[in-house]
Amino acid sequence: MAPSTRARLVEAALRLFAEKGYGSTSVADILKAAGVHSGSLYHVFPTKQALLLAVLDEYLEGIRSMLLEPAWAGVDDPVERIFALLAIYRHFLVETDFLFGCPIGSVALELHEPDPPVREKLAANFTAWKKAVAACLADAQSRLPEHVDINRLASFVLTTMEGAVMQARTYRSVEAFDASVDSLRDYFDLLLATATARQAPGAHARHPRRVSRNARNIQKGEPQ
Repeated sequence: MAPSTRARLVEAALRLFAEKGYGSTSVADILKAAGVHSGSLYHVFPTKQALLLAVLDEYLEGIRSMLLEPAWAGVDDPVERIFALLAIYRHFLVETDFLFGCPIGSVALELHEPDPPVREKLAANFTAWKKAVAACLADAQSRLPEHVDINRLASFVLTTMEGAVMQARTYRSVEAFDASVDSLRDYFDLLLATATARQAPGAHARHPRRVSRNARNIQKGEPQ
């Protein structure tokens, strides 16, 4: 069955808002990408903002099917799931020649004072993303130091990802993205090693740096 007019408009707008930004995407751009006439658009979405709200709903509802499930396929370790999630953003950046990053982050940065409905949906998307990461951290909590606040750490992971995506799109290079993720990996290595040392006094962590490099290479499709 062919997708409905509404579905085509939302899909086209989601892609264009991610690539070009909300303000730089014209209604004509959306109509052309969706293959519909202006009358059809305004029949479904009376304003461009109404379409944006639908896009944000689509992204929120699809976070698991569009993002988490592809990233986590075959990845059982909860810590590695976090880095697999970051790796899929890297993949999006490279595959689209740095046009596509995080559409939620792009809209949030672009709209300095979004209307309350837009701001609330942006916040809901960020919250869903952080909850997914926090769930991974909860699964790995026994391997982390007792003082770690998993919700704050999930926020830190999101901040790292958004900043890394922004720099990658600006420089048109994954160098800054990789450097940011590598630094986050080093921090996780330190947390894991600290917890291990406390659980077994006098014992040394087993080459966390070597393990992290292998994990990074696997995520980037490079040899170990």
